Amino acid sequence: MAEQKKQEAEEQELEEKNLATDEQQAESTDDNAMQEEVDPILSEVESLKEQVDQMEDKFLRASAEIANITSRNRNERELLQKYRSQDLAKKILPSLDNLERAMAIESEDEHSQNLKKGIEMVLESLRHALTEEGIEEIPAKGEIFNPTLHQAVQTVPLEEGQEPDTIVEVLQKGYKLHDRVLRPTMVIVAQ
Repeated sequence: MAEQKKQEAEEQELEEKNLATDEQQAESTDDNAMQEEVDPILSEVESLKEQVDQMEDKFLRASAEIANITSRNRNERELLQKYRSQDLAKKILPSLDNLERAMAIESEDEHSQNLKKGIEMVLESLRHALTEEGIEEIPAKGEIFNPTLHQAVQTVPLEEGQEPDTIVEVLQKGYKLHDRVLRPTMVIVAQ
């Protein structure tokens, strides 16, 4: 009987082990089934995260591009506003030159003097309008030659007391609009 009890205890122990193994296998099978269900979901989540990251990157790039375009357009508008008078001024400058030439003519009779006064008034009015638009005459006579502002058409030998590259005579006045040269001054330079 003791042997039978021992055998029954062993069988019961074996049965419990088998039962535990079956439970572990069932849990493992459940875990495997659950893992099989979770794996596609995890890979889909990862894929969606990548898509979100790509979309966020595209959004940031598009936002930066829009900011750049806006800034570029604002700068272009400012430049257009600043230099809006450029083309008109270039067309008016020859007329200004002609009026100045007319003023240089000597007049002897009263009629000529009155005509000259009228021309002088037109000339001053034109100069004032150009100044209001930011158009200035480029200083030249007695200045040192600057190739960005002046155009040398002739050179003459240095005289006593003159510095090299000094402008001794202006043949045609030059003008600039703010910092942009509309027409360089045509000059004679001492060398």
